[in-house]
Amino acid sequence: MHEAMRIGALLAVCLAVGCSGSRPDTLGVTDSRLAACPPTPNCVCSDDRDSGHRIEPYGLATDPKAAWNALQDVLSSTTRIRIVTQTADYIHAEATSLVFRFVDDAEFHLRSEEGIIAVRSASRLGSSDFGVNRRRIERLRDHLIEAGAIRRGER
Repeated sequence: MHEAMRIGALLAVCLAVGCSGSRPDTLGVTDSRLAACPPTPNCVCSDDRDSGHRIEPYGLATDPKAAWNALQDVLSSTTRIRIVTQTADYIHAEATSLVFRFVDDAEFHLRSEEGIIAVRSASRLGSSDFGVNRRRIERLRDHLIEAGAIRRGER
């Protein structure tokens, strides 16, 4: 019941002032890795060692540039996802929920030499996301598999 009260209070605040939260200062690549997830269950990351947060990276099925372009196309065409930062090997996108306008941060790091795109998706607010971030990364994976950009891997 205590968790339900916290969620209710968070929703009330979000309705009153919005749910975007501040952009975290931990975004980006440090020492060739994306940031580890916080202890809360509202984040997934392919660089995380914790099994509760770990998600498989996207394994490339084509040349890195083509796969990277396909990822950009999929992100740009996905409703409520906006690319904020884009370089030759890093993308930060914001995903906004439909009703309460919660903002999550999705990050992608192209590692051509490893043949992967490392992935991370995390909520800015709250402690639980009810699996939204994991489902987002897997839904994007499915689109990229269909496009022939990445290979089907283990989940």
